[in-house]
Amino acid sequence: MEEFDVAVIGSGSAGYVSAIRAADLGKKVVILEHREIGGTCLNRGCVPTKALLKVAEVYETIKDSKTFGISVENVSYDPEAIQKRKQFVVKRLVSGVEFLLKARKVVVKRTKGTLLDEHTVSLESGETVEAKDIVIATGSEPALIPVFKIDHRNVLTSDDALNLTVLPKDILIVGAGAIGTEFATFLSAFGVKVTVVEMMPQVVPTLKDKKLAGLVKRTLEKRGVKIYTDTKIESVEVVKDGEVVSTLSNGEEIHTEKVLVSIGRKLNSDGIGLEKLGVKTEKAKIVVDERLQTNIPNIYAIGDVTGGMLLAHKAMKEGEIAAEVIAGLDRKMDYRVVPWAIFSDPEIASVGLTEEEAKEKSIEVITGEFPFTANGKAVSMNKAEGEVKLVARKDTNEVIGGQIIGPDASVLIAEVALAVEKHLSIRDIADTIHTHPTLPEATMGAAKAAIGEAVHIVVRR
Repeated sequence: MEEFDVAVIGSGSAGYVSAIRAADLGKKVVILEHREIGGTCLNRGCVPTKALLKVAEVYETIKDSKTFGISVENVSYDPEAIQKRKQFVVKRLVSGVEFLLKARKVVVKRTKGTLLDEHTVSLESGETVEAKDIVIATGSEPALIPVFKIDHRNVLTSDDALNLTVLPKDILIVGAGAIGTEFATFLSAFGVKVTVVEMMPQVVPTLKDKKLAGLVKRTLEKRGVKIYTDTKIESVEVVKDGEVVSTLSNGEEIHTEKVLVSIGRKLNSDGIGLEKLGVKTEKAKIVVDERLQTNIPNIYAIGDVTGGMLLAHKAMKEGEIAAEVIAGLDRKMDYRVVPWAIFSDPEIASVGLTEEEAKEKSIEVITGEFPFTANGKAVSMNKAEGEVKLVARKDTNEVIGGQIIGPDASVLIAEVALAVEKHLSIRDIADTIHTHPTLPEATMGAAKAAIGEAVHIVVRR
């Protein structure tokens, strides 16, 4: 039996970060991983989807090159070459993580781990490892919802869609959340006829701002995406290979080559010995406290398997916190400021509270909005759709949230997240000189608009 200070089950965003941080803090660490190093994010999620979306962006830029005074003829694309590019990106980043683990002398065992007791993990090979502390980072995977009859050929999960070497002529996407809108962006760029069906009243249901959600819907529709909201899928039937009939709650039938189910993920808490040890779970979610400890003090859980927002950066932070607590540091996880982004075109990002959420909490707010149509850099990029919106307390002007729809929203949201994290005021952002011409000037513009000092737009009051 091998002995370690820390055993981490799973090497996704949460797991590998936790292992690295624990090793840096002087711990002897082992990672147990039965699939690819890097987990969902690197292999089947964040990274490969962004690689595909970059291809779509390049292709659309070339098609629209006349806008910039450049003529390009006979533009074409090769799905197999696109896949090779995606795999190159994934392999490079996975290799990077493997190097980081090796450099820290983290032992990696390519096997599934199952808890035997609070200090022992059994491996499929018959071996066991013993650790003072155990970190569960087993992640999540696409839920195989029975009603959709997912066959991985005609009716796909996001994992399947990532590996398409032949693009369909049409597709129905179930769900207008992050996965749905990103795939709608990618596929529509290459001429696929895309229909999106969302059961909630708006697209991007996590964006609790109806006005901005409406803006997202309009921009997708400009791309040729047909969108149904407040509509359910009653049934999905494969009538023959290459034809799927989806019946909607409004009575319509939609015939497409493929259906992509982009709703629901299954938390991977089954079959790892939790029940035997009495680790508390709720609906497959491992219950943890703010120190990421389960009800068994030396067993921790981090990342998707703990539920909440299934985000890689949240998982990474949880991995750091768990490692630091194990090392004896006084650390707690703060979920007050967790930004999120969707890499559609235009991008969507948010942090903290929206105006509507603040009002629901009886918080009086002031808001400032600045459109990218008034931002010189966005206009020069031909990416002027969208806006920055900031939300602040009326009494103190403290920034409590922000939403961005537009170019590089995923990058721009970092400034707003810092403002929320450090309790900065609208005035702090407004008075900070921003480089010109740049996209972040839109954030400064939104702050100035909130306090009645806008220069580059007319604010009607």
